[in-house]
Amino acid sequence: MGVRLKVINDILAEQQDLRSVLRFAKKHAEGNGSFEKGIYEEQIPLSKPGPGQQYAFSVDLDACTGCKACVVGCNKMNGLDADEAWRSVGLIHGGTAEHPLQQTVTTACHHCLDPACMNGCPVGAYEKDPVTGIVKHLDDQCIGCKYCTLTCPYEVPQYNSRLGIVRKCDMCSDRLSSGEPPACVQSCPNGAISIRLVDVQSVLDDAQGNAFLPGAPSPGITAPTTVYHSKRALPRNALPADFYSVRPAQDHMPLVIMLVLTQLAAGAFVVDQILAHTPSGADAQAAMGRYQSLLALGLGLLALAAATFHLGRPLYAFRAFIGLRRSWMSREIVVVGGFVGAALLYSLSLWGSELPSILTEHLSPGLKFERRVLGLTTAALGVLTVICSAMIYVSTRRLFWSGTATTLKFFGTGAVLGLASIAAAAALTGHLFDSLALLELSKELALPLALIAGCKLAYEASVFFHLFDKQQGDLKRSALLMFRELKNLTMTRFALGIVGGVLAPLLLFAFEIELTSLSFLVLALSALVLSLAGELCERTLFFMAMSAPRMPGGIGK
Repeated sequence: MGVRLKVINDILAEQQDLRSVLRFAKKHAEGNGSFEKGIYEEQIPLSKPGPGQQYAFSVDLDACTGCKACVVGCNKMNGLDADEAWRSVGLIHGGTAEHPLQQTVTTACHHCLDPACMNGCPVGAYEKDPVTGIVKHLDDQCIGCKYCTLTCPYEVPQYNSRLGIVRKCDMCSDRLSSGEPPACVQSCPNGAISIRLVDVQSVLDDAQGNAFLPGAPSPGITAPTTVYHSKRALPRNALPADFYSVRPAQDHMPLVIMLVLTQLAAGAFVVDQILAHTPSGADAQAAMGRYQSLLALGLGLLALAAATFHLGRPLYAFRAFIGLRRSWMSREIVVVGGFVGAALLYSLSLWGSELPSILTEHLSPGLKFERRVLGLTTAALGVLTVICSAMIYVSTRRLFWSGTATTLKFFGTGAVLGLASIAAAAALTGHLFDSLALLELSKELALPLALIAGCKLAYEASVFFHLFDKQQGDLKRSALLMFRELKNLTMTRFALGIVGGVLAPLLLFAFEIELTSLSFLVLALSALVLSLAGELCERTLFFMAMSAPRMPGGIGK
């Protein structure tokens, strides 16, 4: 009984150890005028940042118990939704059986020196305060594209489906400017979180050493300012508790449809122009160009429509050009708009000797586009669209979305679907107009289609070699996802790719046209439809199988 009372008394005594502001008020009430230095500084600095400085979170790992009071305080004082959290608590463990380690870690926005969320935002919905260094999200400016959740290596911005925008920690800047500590700082019963002034150059120097937290993304990407300190040295095998867990990412289906269809349209226009400038294909291209161009244009417009479903606030999509100077998403949107516009003009030009007067009456004769120049311009903008689309994901620095992998997949999709669509258009037009030349063209395109589709499938399958990696890296996690949780989707993708992209074109190439043009047409259309379905599955895996380092989570997360 005495032991129990002693424990209770110790706990009650510990609770009397009030936070800095309350301790100051207590001392003031007691009439003690000689206040020791540091009472205010226990939670927030006494002065604003000077030149070369900024505010930063400081976390005492020895004092963090994982009680999540900081999470609750942040949620309540910022009026967040029940399922919304700007601060989280994770777990690191390691050591040996004799000397085990279990360390809880509280984490939020790191208010980086080079914030990737701000750099990638297409509408300028982020700003970094030049004095305090705090990275703020401008809710009214946000269109809910969620690109910042991909560019931020720490996955800080959180999408709020009710509001249709993302939101994030701003270090309770309104409280901080009034001399009050942020909600998480004030809520922590052990004083594990505080606000400190950090030297920008010191943060950059620390980022070069690649030392932040075990298993966390490299600080060299954005130079995070949060400082984690402990009197204990973490063992070499310290890892996040969820380091070996893998889980599928979001499928981003509107983006899947938009990317595949824009790449199909781009590939079709490129193949169309290649045929137009070859002696053997010029006549055939002229015969079917009208119908093929309209099909590609329609798919491009459908892709633009699909992209709007990815936005939380599509009515404000017109703001997307604001980030043109530094955001690849802004560049993609502008280039796609130009590509679809050029495709429209080119398609209209094919239906007459010149563009309709309503489109040209305000243009001087010297500014009128010739059909050939317009076609080349459309194809060039299509290629530029694929490049911009690829760079959106390459710039996130996710290993699964590396420059080589993303470029090969995106241009491979354009080549496969471009060839398949032209082959199907040639077969359809040849069947309708009883043209042997068009049927022959469809047959000639089948062989390069099978070759490119086979090479693309082989490259995609190469990720499975990482299943044998000894180290649990990003690509091994992606391979595990495709082999286990996403197994059905993976098998469907390869089955459709093999049948539609390889076998059907090879049968088309070996087909005797004299037998029946209808059977030939069915085979060509099957190659297109199955290849398109396969590429949609591949692009879904592109998003769902992506796995990258993140801040430590808890067991089972």
